[in-house]
Amino acid sequence: MTTDLQEQAGNATPPDENKIIAERRAKLAAIREQGVAFPNDFKPQHKAADLHAQYGAKSREELEAEPVTVVLAGRMMLKREAGKKAAFATLQDSSGPKADGRIQIYATLDLTGEAAMAALHHYDLGDILGVVGTLFKTKTDELTIKVSELRLITKSLRPLPDKFHGLADQETKYRQRYVDLIMNEETRRTFKARTAAISSMRRFMEKNEFMEVETPMLHAIPGGAAAKPFITHHNALDMQMFLRIAPELYLKRLVVGGFDRVFEINRNFRNEGVSVRHNPEFTMMEFYAAYTDYHWLMDFTEAIIRQAAIDAHGTATLTYGGRELDLAKPFHRLTIVEAINKYAPGYTPEQLTDMEFIKTELLKFGIKPFATAGLGALQLALFEETAEAQLWEPTYIIDYPVEVSPLARASDTREGITERFELFMVGREIANGFSELNDAEDQSARFLSQVAAKDAGDEEAMFYDADYIRALEYGMPPAGGCGIGIDRLMMIITDSPNIRDVLLFPHLRREE
Repeated sequence: MTTDLQEQAGNATPPDENKIIAERRAKLAAIREQGVAFPNDFKPQHKAADLHAQYGAKSREELEAEPVTVVLAGRMMLKREAGKKAAFATLQDSSGPKADGRIQIYATLDLTGEAAMAALHHYDLGDILGVVGTLFKTKTDELTIKVSELRLITKSLRPLPDKFHGLADQETKYRQRYVDLIMNEETRRTFKARTAAISSMRRFMEKNEFMEVETPMLHAIPGGAAAKPFITHHNALDMQMFLRIAPELYLKRLVVGGFDRVFEINRNFRNEGVSVRHNPEFTMMEFYAAYTDYHWLMDFTEAIIRQAAIDAHGTATLTYGGRELDLAKPFHRLTIVEAINKYAPGYTPEQLTDMEFIKTELLKFGIKPFATAGLGALQLALFEETAEAQLWEPTYIIDYPVEVSPLARASDTREGITERFELFMVGREIANGFSELNDAEDQSARFLSQVAAKDAGDEEAMFYDADYIRALEYGMPPAGGCGIGIDRLMMIITDSPNIRDVLLFPHLRREE
């Protein structure tokens, strides 16, 4: 005997979902009349993956000699009935991203009982069942639970995608992540890897004496990054507020207050474009360490990322888009001009210091710089158009110009340059860090320059934050700080081409 969904899977025409839902609602109504709908007194004691790990290698004779009682709950993903006297089914629980998160059950009229067998006949794929039984192995050597007690824990009213076609539509996967997680092992594996990476980063920071903190998500003045903010309104205070674009200025206030090493795994919000690499809401880990500089930061950031890859993926040698990426080797370091010379050879030293020449070059790429852009900003723009996408191996681009680095410490030896880096791999930015600017007067002047840029039309330029200047005036020790983009890092670790693949609930347009 086959189930409704198994019959549908073989049909040439798609099933009438409304009819299926109506049939399932009718079944639920009958269960409600019996007073047993949605019970909450079944407490599973075992997980499928643990059972496979502990008993999967045992022989049939060993399991018979020492019976193992199992209490397990899971979602029914397959059902195969042999008349009214016996049935096999497969339950899936949360214990494993692969097949070890599934286990077969075997119900019989003699052991399970007539009432339970009759009920099982009416259960549908997607229902959550609770079983009590003993382990044995079938003739095909599959670990199976011989069911002595069977209960319906949750009735599923909507049919799962059939096993032949699965959940194929990518947008539906993003909108209905709950179904995607039920049906796709690869999706479950991706998000378990994400959790493993974040846990690794947190352990790494705590091991190195960083204190985890929380800072506001609602800001009176957006700061800490060059980005366009989301704007909201606080009714009780009758004031405009902004969703956080970065936690930087609050974290550095804590360094002023005497917490020498702080970090935050934080959600940021930027009202900018949406693409395969951009989501308006994203996760970063940002951290600050007193009495360090950007050289120390680069070594430390490299170690964080390498360990996160090992803990999430099992190795620091990854494959992305069919191409190897080795995080075990020391990361490269290049200046902006060195990167242009390496990846876009042909420019002369004179051309790369000629502002008018660079402006003309940028126009070829459809880029019209702001009138206030200096040489450093123009060189950076040219780098972004000619070299950035080619930075496959992990590479630090270092020594950014002052005019595009309003929070970074200026170099003591090179005029117009800051002690700043950005980390790139597979052609995209992963991290941004620098020796922190702790000179209150210099920071005030930088903010004023940003205000001038905003007045000139740069929507991403920063605001003047008077309270942050006041904090610096109390004295902040020299420090280094860095932000690591967790979403983009996870794209690389899990070999995911789209940022939406590593976000449980990415932002999408409204459904029509």
